[in-house]
Amino acid sequence: MFKKVLVADDIDSINHAVASVLKDFNIGEVAYAQYCDKAYVIAKKAIMEGKPFDLFICDLSFKNDYHEDRISGGKELIALLKKEDPNLKVLVNTIEDHPHTVKALWASGNIEGYVCKDRNGMQELKEAIFNLNSGKTYNSPRIERSLKQENLIILNDLEINLLTSIANGLTQDEIQEKFEKDNISPASKSAIEKRLKELREDFKAKNTAHLIGIVKDLNLI
Repeated sequence: MFKKVLVADDIDSINHAVASVLKDFNIGEVAYAQYCDKAYVIAKKAIMEGKPFDLFICDLSFKNDYHEDRISGGKELIALLKKEDPNLKVLVNTIEDHPHTVKALWASGNIEGYVCKDRNGMQELKEAIFNLNSGKTYNSPRIERSLKQENLIILNDLEINLLTSIANGLTQDEIQEKFEKDNISPASKSAIEKRLKELREDFKAKNTAHLIGIVKDLNLI
């Protein structure tokens, strides 16, 4: 069984419930973080000390308060930690069940399990931990049903970068300059315009502003 687990969730009651589940598995070392930046620091320190965590249980959304985090949310945090330690097993534990969000996370290759916070959440969390420890993956039944929906659109890294840049107020000229600087290809203005047109058609958006609103609502950026 996993010996060292990190839990990132900003709700105390959830952390207490997760702690109870982990106690049943007799896991020796468990650390908790209510902020993304703190979770990253804890995990990074463990890696540097040669004692990395075996399992990372993470929510996707964290409420904004007086504490300003550099890392925006669970999805970004997971990607950063998986890059630092590809062997880290990642289990998402969240209320978010939108099929686009779920499928995008699985497509990223950064997670091994996805559990929904609902009335069966803690039992499913137990099953997920057992499965991940056995080298398997896990999805809540609710997630399995959502993944069976057809015609789900998944954005690649270039598209996410493009749409995020637009959402942050960059013009197409500025995006072209940014892409060229970061060696992102294709970076030409014509290629950017073409991909935006295709994305508007894919999401049935009336214009680029409408497109940004849609992908934000779907938690794709």
